[in-house]
Amino acid sequence: MVFRSVSLLSKLRSRAVQHPGLRNSVRWLQTSSDVDLHSQLKELIPEQQERLKKLKSEHGKVQLGNITVDMVLGGMRGMTGLLWETSLLDPEEGIRFRGLSIPECQNLLPAAKPGGEPLPEGLLWLLLTGKVPTKEQVGALSAELRSRATVPDHVYKTIDALPVTAHPMTQFATGVMALQVQSEFQKAYEKGIHKSKYWEPTYEDSLSLIAQVPIVAAYVYRRMYKNGEVIPMDDSLDYGGNFAHMLGFDNPAMLELMRLYVTIHSDHEGGNVSAHTGHLVASALSDPYLSFAAALNGLAGPLHGLANQEVLLWIKSVVEECGENVSKEKLKDYVWKTLNSGKVVPGFGHGVLRKTDPRYTCQREFALKHLPEDPLFKLVSNLYEVVPPILLELGKVKNPWPNVDAHSGVLLNYYGLTEARYYTVLFGVSRAIGICSQLIWDRALGLALERPKSVTMEWLESHCKKTA
Repeated sequence: MVFRSVSLLSKLRSRAVQHPGLRNSVRWLQTSSDVDLHSQLKELIPEQQERLKKLKSEHGKVQLGNITVDMVLGGMRGMTGLLWETSLLDPEEGIRFRGLSIPECQNLLPAAKPGGEPLPEGLLWLLLTGKVPTKEQVGALSAELRSRATVPDHVYKTIDALPVTAHPMTQFATGVMALQVQSEFQKAYEKGIHKSKYWEPTYEDSLSLIAQVPIVAAYVYRRMYKNGEVIPMDDSLDYGGNFAHMLGFDNPAMLELMRLYVTIHSDHEGGNVSAHTGHLVASALSDPYLSFAAALNGLAGPLHGLANQEVLLWIKSVVEECGENVSKEKLKDYVWKTLNSGKVVPGFGHGVLRKTDPRYTCQREFALKHLPEDPLFKLVSNLYEVVPPILLELGKVKNPWPNVDAHSGVLLNYYGLTEARYYTVLFGVSRAIGICSQLIWDRALGLALERPKSVTMEWLESHCKKTA
């Protein structure tokens, strides 16, 4: 593992030298012994503020592309319209966190054990600073998050006021809203804090929120599925490991899966529904709790985070009708049956990606390592071969390849987390890391209130006639 990391580090240094843009956005080439994340940010923020000021003054009038009617009618798909520092989605390569691909993060970020999956705390450090942290820095951040992981009693009482049958995302988002009463940003704003200092109470709220959401999420799970028997946090465990433990899973492989899951689901640039919603609401100077709760409500939609629930339910429907050892021919028939009924095959396709999602690939590698003989994993592998050619045959799909949701449910199901309705809450816990990291930078950079222009169909028709 050490030699592999050194070799990769050498390659990345070379790549950064060849690509100045990457060198500017990724600061991991620098090293620092400072284990305090707040101090690191205090040092980085003035430099990035000047960088943004220069970008705006020197290049503010540069055009980034043309807007078509298709883009306006198609949900602003493909428009470049947001600044999102923490990650960038490449249609061919997939997500990069501060310039690093998922395999690079797996190799470079500290792990709980040699050769293990990256710790989510390490990714949080990377997203906020642009630097790959040391093991000591990750350890200090992990300890800080544990110190903030206290949830007030009123939060539990608020959740308990809901029917136990309420959707897990409803209960989770309600719990996050109940946390809002402790917002340091709201208190500071009411006292008249200068806007140049907005990022500091935002930082306090964000780290507290990140620390608390696994506890709230675990409470919802235990309330719904385990007779309300709550499992306390284990101070010896890291962020991802503790989340799995509080849910009730202590299999070391499940702890590793949760570390991987939280890391790869944390951020996916700013245009997806949950990230964009969090950014939009925060642009009105709503605090991190309000902004993240809004993001969760977007994540709960079946075209976004709820998709991982839909995938496992669909796979189980295949098993119910065709059996676990279904042949590829019968699998093709079932796929066509799904499509001909006016439905989509969940877990395939992506709004931006044009190749197999790297988040799918790393989960597949995890399965090959830990559960190669699992029948549902074998079924997912067969779907990887069967579904894309069928979608290509339809001729309407730009990306027929599997996305992140195509695999996660099978892994969770294997280790005993079988309640598919709950899966989106796991997604929500991980997404807190990405959304809050960017929100801190939104405040530090003083990004503006988001207010795009809207038009009517009559305006579009009139404009197009004039243009023609």
